[in-house]
Amino acid sequence: MDASTRTDRLDQNALSELLSSEARPCLSVYMPTHRRHPENQQDPIRFRQLLKELTASLRHAMPDEAAKPLLEPFEALAEDRGFWNHTQDGLAVLGAPGLFRVFVLQRPLAELAIVADSFHTKPLRRYLQSAGRYQVLGLSLNSVRLFEGDRNGLDEIVLAPGVPRAPSEPSATDAAESQSNTAARSHTERFFRAVDRAVLEHHSRPCGLPLMLAALPEHQPLFHELSHNPFLMTAGLPQHPATLSGEELRRRAWEIALPEHQAKQAAWADAFAVARAKGLGSETLAEVAHAAAAGRVAMLLIEAERELPGRIDPTTGRIDPAELGHPRVDDVLDDLGAQVEKMGGEVHVLPGDRMPGNTGVAATFRH
Repeated sequence: MDASTRTDRLDQNALSELLSSEARPCLSVYMPTHRRHPENQQDPIRFRQLLKELTASLRHAMPDEAAKPLLEPFEALAEDRGFWNHTQDGLAVLGAPGLFRVFVLQRPLAELAIVADSFHTKPLRRYLQSAGRYQVLGLSLNSVRLFEGDRNGLDEIVLAPGVPRAPSEPSATDAAESQSNTAARSHTERFFRAVDRAVLEHHSRPCGLPLMLAALPEHQPLFHELSHNPFLMTAGLPQHPATLSGEELRRRAWEIALPEHQAKQAAWADAFAVARAKGLGSETLAEVAHAAAAGRVAMLLIEAERELPGRIDPTTGRIDPAELGHPRVDDVLDDLGAQVEKMGGEVHVLPGDRMPGNTGVAATFRH
């Protein structure tokens, strides 16, 4: 990839940065992209079209002189041929005064170009929290690999510098007792513990994704016994990724991850049903918005495919419908999710057929 392009890793920290940014205005561009030639030849063309829409909206809000520095990094990205030759399935580009972020994602995203008083983050939140995403830790006695993806794809990612790539050299005691099963197990345990700590610190905690162990059957029980990673899935893939093709790894890993993903979605819906029965849950948008402003929402479920143009007053929860033709209007559901997260609540984005009701929202209240 061209050295001029800096892409950012999408994790919970990156999302929190966008949500907490007070810079205005906020420019958000989303689009699907393609990994291979010749399909990817149309991607920069489509991005320039979205950039034209973004420019038109922005110039409704400010003079050209003020808009120019905001648009310059977007325009530079449009001209970066190296970048467009190394995309994946989706692209999110977000900018504001003093901030510019580029996220290359493994999932196609619907086209959108919007200027608003806050970043449009629902696609990113869905990608992080509710799209069935997970990581796979490929572990053997002499190598460590990490993959990330969902039902549609599983790509190897670069390990953080702090993650051991292979076991350290055995100590003098280990070397002297190399024929001892006890010494060999001790050396393996040290390696597995080091991997577990580093993966938790540098990967699992920042992204919050479930982690599946892909390792030989004899290594599965030991690693699970030693691990302190709360994101580690109970079920693992009893095979090292090196013995599988990329497609076989994706298929077999998703077969294991799917039941856990569905159980998690069902648990969220069940929790809402229990809360509503106690008078601590609602599907009414206005009621949920007022509770969010007061910091009362413990868990919010949002329908992924639905958008409601407008704004929420963060101090009162009042919903202001979109003004026809107004260039700086975001999605009410997106703003609602951002408000709940700022107040310490959980937010999950579900497909429509997994939502408890048909209003686009469902929330549980703290009191």
